[in-house]
Amino acid sequence: MRKKKTWREKLADNKDLPKVVPLRGKAALKWGKGTLAIPAPLEVDALMRSVPKRRVITIDVMRACIARKQGATMGCPLTTGIFAWLAAHAANEAATEGAERITPYWRTLKSGGELNPKYPGGVEAQKIRLEGEGHKIKQRGKRYHRHRLREGPGSAKLITLRRLADLRPLTSDLRHYARFD
Repeated sequence: MRKKKTWREKLADNKDLPKVVPLRGKAALKWGKGTLAIPAPLEVDALMRSVPKRRVITIDVMRACIARKQGATMGCPLTTGIFAWLAAHAANEAATEGAERITPYWRTLKSGGELNPKYPGGVEAQKIRLEGEGHKIKQRGKRYHRHRLREGPGSAKLITLRRLADLRPLTSDLRHYARFD
């Protein structure tokens, strides 16, 4: 019987990625002409690792970073979300086995600042970790979102596309990505 792959083994499997493909068919109708950057799982994990404490990033901003790095029109929303979920479970697996430094997956939010219910521990675990870093979380209906605060010294911030232009690299692997302030 074949042994089931661990989350970290799944994360390390690049499957001939990253790559850039032209938008065709339904995708071209939905997003227009251009190219689509499909990231590798470790590329998404590295970007998630680069988010400093008291900061959060959305999947949309990650997609923009990936597209910029690969010279594409846009980053793939499906694979970026799947690989973020995979990185979160790999980090949780590492933490369960006693690793001290893990990917801070709780700092990666869905579009619009929504907490991700598919991360380990669900929304409640992500909410506790974010509140521990100074973020305010508000419930809107059944969903939880990061509450927008006025920015001041020491305040928790959302990394936005507007800030993407003047971000500084945090690790040597991410020189092609945007920098974070």
